[in-house]
Amino acid sequence: MQIPESIRRLIADEKAKADDIGMSAASVLFFGDKILKVQECGDESRNEVHMMQYLSGKLPVPKVHAYEEADGKSYLLMSKCAGRMACEGEYMQNPAALCRLLAEGLKKLWSIDIADCPSDQRLSHKLRQAEYNVKNGLVDLNNVEPETFGENGFRDPAELLAWLYDHMPEEKPVLSHGDYCLPNVFGMEERVTGFIDLGRSGVADKWCDIALCYRSLSHNYSGKYAHAAQKYVGYDESLLFRELGVEPDEEKLRYYILLDELF
Repeated sequence: MQIPESIRRLIADEKAKADDIGMSAASVLFFGDKILKVQECGDESRNEVHMMQYLSGKLPVPKVHAYEEADGKSYLLMSKCAGRMACEGEYMQNPAALCRLLAEGLKKLWSIDIADCPSDQRLSHKLRQAEYNVKNGLVDLNNVEPETFGENGFRDPAELLAWLYDHMPEEKPVLSHGDYCLPNVFGMEERVTGFIDLGRSGVADKWCDIALCYRSLSHNYSGKYAHAAQKYVGYDESLLFRELGVEPDEEKLRYYILLDELF
């Protein structure tokens, strides 16, 4: 990997350790107390930097040490979050505490004043992004829910996109993480200590985050992911909603999970 010189100077002779958790296409390397994230240049990589800078001092997000773009790649050097990922064993073994942590994180996000937020991730914006992905063959059909496409689902991503346009729900805008899944939330006991992977963060409906969190909990507790060494017991799908003090909105849960299939 050809790391830009400005970043090489900051990591000096630290030895790299690769990250193998998460679904991102980015390469993530640990250098002591710093992390280097390398991915294709684009709206998400630039938005991540802007939002981390915007949220500095407002929420526990990594500090940006350096950001460079070279040969179609972006290089983001940032600080390491304190605490543990929400998908680690100590949390997975205590579903009630885990859902309290995740609910606390959502409430922290939603408490931020969005009047001057530099990123608009509402449906008018997200669906244009989804349309670009569909038209350019960027939808990863190997990484979708088994029921989304096929005999009892949608014929193809284009049909799903048309359905999403036709069924746009009313939005209640808040500060949204955009990919609120367990590996992107860090904590110490029941206190949130970090949010990462903020490339899709910005103003959006609160149910976007609830839906992706709900799906992430279900997948992690089912043992779907390779890093999950076992299936865990004691998880109740109502826990997250009880901690948030909301009733499940099945239509919005389905809508935002389906929307995410196109990203």
